[in-house]
Amino acid sequence: MSAVKHFLQLTDFSRDELTYLFERSRTLKQRHRSATLYQPLRGRTLGMIFEKQSTRTRVSFEAGMAQLGGAALFLSARDTQLGRGEPIEDVAEVLSRMVDIVMIRTFEQDIVERFAAHSRVPVINGLTDEYHPCQILADLFTFIERRGSIHGKTVAWIGDSNNVCNTWVQAARSFQFQLNVSSPPGYELEREREVGEAAAHVKLFADPREAASGADLVTTDVWTSMGFEDEAEERKDRFKAFQVNQSMMKLARPDALFMHCLPAHRGEEVEAAVIDSAQSVVWDEAENRLHTQKALVEYLLLGRVET
Repeated sequence: MSAVKHFLQLTDFSRDELTYLFERSRTLKQRHRSATLYQPLRGRTLGMIFEKQSTRTRVSFEAGMAQLGGAALFLSARDTQLGRGEPIEDVAEVLSRMVDIVMIRTFEQDIVERFAAHSRVPVINGLTDEYHPCQILADLFTFIERRGSIHGKTVAWIGDSNNVCNTWVQAARSFQFQLNVSSPPGYELEREREVGEAAAHVKLFADPREAASGADLVTTDVWTSMGFEDEAEERKDRFKAFQVNQSMMKLARPDALFMHCLPAHRGEEVEAAVIDSAQSVVWDEAENRLHTQKALVEYLLLGRVET
């Protein structure tokens, strides 16, 4: 039996494969907009394991499978024996005999890695503490839709060097663009990621305004990610100089885009005047989770298709 293909982090796919997914996403989006019926996954089932809450991830995967003719099963920790301590390896062995593909949204990256090692079917990382590859698929596709190739461009990440930031680092290496990262002291990108994964494509800045200067895209995330709620007040104080506001956006290129993976806290990580401006593409970005994930699931189950 041939090896099963998984999508656990962005670097699991080559640049060529990712480019194919973007081309396919465009086709699937156009079909959806024109209400053209396309259901190649009839009889296929996606199992979705959620150990972390979600709006966009759940809705985009469920709606995507329905549009492709398949079905999706939602499983929270309360709905499975995971909540009672069943080994993740055992869950993988059983679930992968009942469904055709699995998406997991959980805590440690090790959980999805262990699940995939014991799965008979493709596994997708819907988010871990370390990486969020499905989000960056949508972000890259959104930029390409609006501005064309991201090769050689400059992306500014402002704020916590979290799982989304880590995946932007991988994208910078794959697509050879400049990633400027600016985070408060104590929340910086781990040095081994800058050197080991991206080398010449990542620069760290103490001053977020310097990071945003000349950028083609400015992006951020909430100051307090899931699991760090006890630090919320402390983070508000430490991150207040890292708000993406109008004055910061003026330092970027005149046609720079603004992105945020959502949910957003207006008045904290982003000024309302920025996220609600013409430069903001957050709603396209959110919608594109649907189309890029459809392309991803289709590819993992059917390979490259020409139709």
